[in-house]
Amino acid sequence: MIYIKSEQEIERMRRANIAVMEILLKLKEMVRPGLNIKRLEEKAEELTGKKGGIPAFKGYNGYPYSLCVSVNEVIIHGIPDNRILSEGDIVGIDYGILLDGFYGDAAITVPSGKISKEASKLIKITREALYEGIQKATPGRRIGDISYAIQSYVEKNGFSVIREFTGHGIGKELHEEPFIPNYGTPGTGIVIEKGMTFALEPMVSIGSYEVEVLSDGWTALTKDRSLSAHFEHSIAVTDKGPEILSCL
Repeated sequence: MIYIKSEQEIERMRRANIAVMEILLKLKEMVRPGLNIKRLEEKAEELTGKKGGIPAFKGYNGYPYSLCVSVNEVIIHGIPDNRILSEGDIVGIDYGILLDGFYGDAAITVPSGKISKEASKLIKITREALYEGIQKATPGRRIGDISYAIQSYVEKNGFSVIREFTGHGIGKELHEEPFIPNYGTPGTGIVIEKGMTFALEPMVSIGSYEVEVLSDGWTALTKDRSLSAHFEHSIAVTDKGPEILSCL
């Protein structure tokens, strides 16, 4: 069942998502060559506690950490272990919070030092693809319109959109209906209505869209080990169009 939120509930989601983005921007400032990515996990937990929230990912389906840190060929669900960042790495940081009964969820991909032109383009196109999808989240359109907008923008720029993982509804639960693929056919899927809240999250690779999950059961990488980037915003559908809840 798809959950339509009231204005009051969306306001509570807005607070949760602003908290997420504030934390992500603090973590972004830390990313540099030589950083042990476990420090990002520790900082995220510290900042979440100060905001009075609960890390959304920790314990979710057994995931043991508060943060996902996905470096280079890792698409999503990267473990914040003791890896040391190198010059030229790209770092996906995905974070969620439970605050006042509602979830916030967002992700960014950032450079570690100076990165290649190809990696820079990948980050740019993935971020722009997210906004292409957001623009289609208006009342009366369909989920397939969002999916197609993301896919077509990525592919016309020479990259591949990851197909195994999707965006999703969000609210009182971290993952709600509907699930929103990053590829699809316009004019298909459920009709978008005012009060729906989505977490849209294109994941894009320089090479193939095929995925491999490591033996830890979480770390998802590109099968061909090509670079991958990930961006995510939580949004609300309004009469005036999409509102980005995780935007400062």
